[in-house]
Amino acid sequence: MTATPGLTASPLATADLLRSAFRRHAAGVAVITARGEAGPVGFTATSLTSVSTAPPLLSFGIGTGSSSWPVVSEAEYVGVHVLGEHQEDLAATFARSGADRFAEPTAWRDGPEGVPVLDDVLAWLVCRIVGRVPAGDHRVVLAEVLLGDPEGAGRPLLYHQGRYNGLRD
Repeated sequence: MTATPGLTASPLATADLLRSAFRRHAAGVAVITARGEAGPVGFTATSLTSVSTAPPLLSFGIGTGSSSWPVVSEAEYVGVHVLGEHQEDLAATFARSGADRFAEPTAWRDGPEGVPVLDDVLAWLVCRIVGRVPAGDHRVVLAEVLLGDPEGAGRPLLYHQGRYNGLRD
């Protein structure tokens, strides 16, 4: 068995180490939306994960310092949107602090359970939140999928090395 190079001189675990390692991990890009008393909120997430098929559960992470957290912390329902490679601008809008995320040119509508549903995505789901698990400065939100549409056209948007990318053949 060959030792991993640098194993004995590994850097100590830090936020920078974690970020650097995960820059090398390509992740799909999603936007999570919810409805609050003051209107819709949403944010870009690369932490979307399928958890279970029976019942259908998914999870995503959200920082407790996020402007969307106060609404998500109280919401019963969320929208989950899988973005296509043609939606890099949409991903950037929902990732930008202080942006009016639901203003033009964002195309959306009120969906089931009042959840904001984005147009022209690869897939959208309406989910009922079933748990919020503390995880450092984040919460891992567990949500049960209630309904949705997985029939959008196109290829997925990915996030890798700090940039949005598409799949290559």
